[in-house]
Amino acid sequence: MRLRLQPPLKRLSGLALVVLLGLAAWFGGAGPRLAPPGESGVLEVATRNAATTYYLDRHRTPAGPEHDLVERFAEANGWRVEWSLHDTTAEVLAALDAGEVHLAAAGLTHLPERDERFARGPAHTEIVEQLVCHRDARPLPRRLDALAGREIRVTARSSYATRLKALVNRHSGVRFREDPRSTESLLRAVAERDIDCTVADANIVRMARRHFPHLEVALNLTGRESLGWYLADDQPALAEAARDWMAGDAGRAARQDVQARYYDYLGEFDFVDLRALNQRIEKRLPRFLDLFVAAERRTGIPADLLAALAYQESHWDPQAVSPTGVRGIMMLTRNTAKSLGVTDRLDPAAAIEGGARYLADRRQRLPEAIPEPDRTFLALASYNIGRGHVLDAQQLARELGKDPHSWADMKEVLPLKADRRYYPRTRYGYARGYEPVHYVERIRNYRDVIRHALEASPALEADTAQARADGGPASG
Repeated sequence: MRLRLQPPLKRLSGLALVVLLGLAAWFGGAGPRLAPPGESGVLEVATRNAATTYYLDRHRTPAGPEHDLVERFAEANGWRVEWSLHDTTAEVLAALDAGEVHLAAAGLTHLPERDERFARGPAHTEIVEQLVCHRDARPLPRRLDALAGREIRVTARSSYATRLKALVNRHSGVRFREDPRSTESLLRAVAERDIDCTVADANIVRMARRHFPHLEVALNLTGRESLGWYLADDQPALAEAARDWMAGDAGRAARQDVQARYYDYLGEFDFVDLRALNQRIEKRLPRFLDLFVAAERRTGIPADLLAALAYQESHWDPQAVSPTGVRGIMMLTRNTAKSLGVTDRLDPAAAIEGGARYLADRRQRLPEAIPEPDRTFLALASYNIGRGHVLDAQQLARELGKDPHSWADMKEVLPLKADRRYYPRTRYGYARGYEPVHYVERIRNYRDVIRHALEASPALEADTAQARADGGPASG
């Protein structure tokens, strides 16, 4: 994979510009077309930088739903991917229209007008388009006829603009403006009350609300719609190959993996919980940030994961004490602390390092055959419920024909430790097996929100550079 950013156009002389325009007119306005990836071995893809499409994590490793699907498709065909990043969907489609790329993968809604311009590729996600406003802007417009007077802005030349143009023709008083900014930027503007409302796909809203909990969905503007890929209009064979791959076993498996990695753990939106998290990121996290980074350097457990684990355990309260006797920012039991050599569980430095070493030990004890991120998720479950109960659940998984190394399967099996049909025959007996499932999913959710705050930390940037020099992070 090679990332290709779009360079600015070089200044052309008057004669060169005339020649260029003449050639463009001669060839119908399109530039030279790319060779098919089957000939070149390279799949050229346009996308945009966002949590639901493509991004670089703090170790500069590419990730994102569209990234993962495209890379799996390319790998299945033996191709290398070259990515070009753009700010908006309009720019992505312009690159496709100009013949600069084979494929556009940027959370694109399949629309009739787009089908006329491009070769329609496979669909991979279903969404609804939602009107999003600030939750304190009462009364919220819960019906289309209540939109009059609202300042609605949407990304220019987007599916949202198409949708609102149709509404303008049917409902008097509906007004909107197209804006050059991205959907994520407009959602932030709504959260900061710079504009009244915007429109976004439900998966984008779901991600954004964790960082901006004051965003509220006022109403759905559409029924279920498909997001998917578009391909250059002169690449019908490539479009057919993409559709066949997505509809086959490999494509279905890739979509399931994307759903599990990026969406399944999000759960229902909790305004109070996420508002409190964002407030504590600002007020509490800076006191402990260097300690999480230092613990990562010593144990290999990522700082953002440790911070999310500590938040789940204590909300970053170093004096926390539970009725059962666990204590401190990592809520260590007396026996666990003793085994780790932690003499004062209320000392945040000692507790954080102890908790990191304990999680590292839980992960190290798992079979090497378990891949990431499942390995880390199972280690977190062991941190919560104990290694013995996790081993019991893995044995149950084998008996039930499920994969004991897959977190997706173990999420289904762990709750059986509370089911009298199953737990009597396990070595360690009854356990509230549903708790580690919720525990891991909450930590994953918190980690996504916390990660953005940690990325701005100079200490973490230095740690990132060291991790790259050492060959990457120890876990996902």
